[in-house]
Amino acid sequence: MTARFFALLSAASLAALSVPLAGQVATPPPSPAAPGQPAAGEEDGLTGTVSDEAQWQDLGIAITSFATDQDVPTQTNAGSTAALGRSLADVISGDLRNNGLFKPSGPGGLPQPAYAQVQAPDYPTWAARSAEMLVQGYVRANGDGQLTIGCYLYDVALQQQLARAGWVVPPAEWRRAAHKCADMVYSRLSGESPFFDSRIAYIAETGPKDRRMKRLAVMDSDGANHRYLTSGQATALTPRYSPDYKSILYLSYLNGNPRIYVYDLATDRQRLITESRNPTFAPRWSPDGKWILYSMAIAGNTDIYKISSAGGGQPQRLTDSPGIDVGGSFSPDGSRIVFESDRSGSQQIYVMGADGSNQQRISFFGGRSATPEWSPRGDQIAFTHIAGDLRIAVTSPGGGGMRYLTDSWQDEAPTWSPNGRIIQFFRTEKNSGKTSIWQVDLTGRNERRLQTPVDGSDPAWGPIRP
Repeated sequence: MTARFFALLSAASLAALSVPLAGQVATPPPSPAAPGQPAAGEEDGLTGTVSDEAQWQDLGIAITSFATDQDVPTQTNAGSTAALGRSLADVISGDLRNNGLFKPSGPGGLPQPAYAQVQAPDYPTWAARSAEMLVQGYVRANGDGQLTIGCYLYDVALQQQLARAGWVVPPAEWRRAAHKCADMVYSRLSGESPFFDSRIAYIAETGPKDRRMKRLAVMDSDGANHRYLTSGQATALTPRYSPDYKSILYLSYLNGNPRIYVYDLATDRQRLITESRNPTFAPRWSPDGKWILYSMAIAGNTDIYKISSAGGGQPQRLTDSPGIDVGGSFSPDGSRIVFESDRSGSQQIYVMGADGSNQQRISFFGGRSATPEWSPRGDQIAFTHIAGDLRIAVTSPGGGGMRYLTDSWQDEAPTWSPNGRIIQFFRTEKNSGKTSIWQVDLTGRNERRLQTPVDGSDPAWGPIRP
């Protein structure tokens, strides 16, 4: 992997292009509710984080096939530069459509701009098609085998450019440029942080219910570039990306003995962090990547520990109460940890300091609460609420404003998108027991299944890729 793996265009590169690009242009400046509905009268609720997206959905966004100065073969699975231009637009359109905030049109059925029109849109044509926003760009094959991809966002009514960016990528990474373009459009129009150029780790499941093979797998945020990382000889569980995206933390069971591994994505090698004959659960990174939380049962009592991510050394026990303390998810600033415990008689959510101090229960919703995960924004905690069915819910760190986001038979194990707007989880079918990966946004209205080649569970959404 070279230093030009995914570089913004340099000033020298810009000057050499017949259609110049800038680098990245800066963006201007008590009872649970039903899915998508905030709880009434909650002073500690989630107001301010769940907004009305109707104004974004009403935008007419046209996305055209990307132009090319010369249709030549490329070393991509998309074919020549002309075919790649269509594929780029398809990925961008899919990203913006699937997140639930926009309803883009194209590239099918839309006129394709000539290469010279990329920087000079035919505004009357797009106005006649009721397009308010226009996304177009170009792709060029460089002499060194790399690809140069440019992306532009225009306001049709104002007849002005809102944002532009360009990237030089290896042919195998062309989809990243498409995701980066979608991120630019999403951020400029919504004011939200991007998340399309990210990856997901999950557990790929095959075989009968009583003999499931569980392998560690990864894929892009839209399900593309799927890859298995482990063979399935040892059961893999609960993966999590490292903050720097270089590795994946996961739990493995071989011959009944639990081990916590860090899998290095560059070398496809893994190193052992800790192993024990005692039942071990749910390893999690600290935000700075220096510590790993996990739970371990000793003599019938399960507590939360932390250990250096470098491996070696003695683990530090953070909880010491009768019963079962499981999980552990750091707040974004690393100062607090949310976890689940049955010390009150049933599974509930607790928060404590990063050193185990000041342990307090925050869930008083009725039923049971499990698998809590702190939002990257720090303002919410997602969790599994168990009251008959298992549903994904959110609450504030103080326990107020609890809301359901899903309403199915068995939804569990939430994980947040990098921008804290979307939650991914896995769903189990009632009769077959088959599992699949789903996601829902904070309104609870935009829910969709993410396609995987086999059954999937335990999703883990990584941060924005560097």
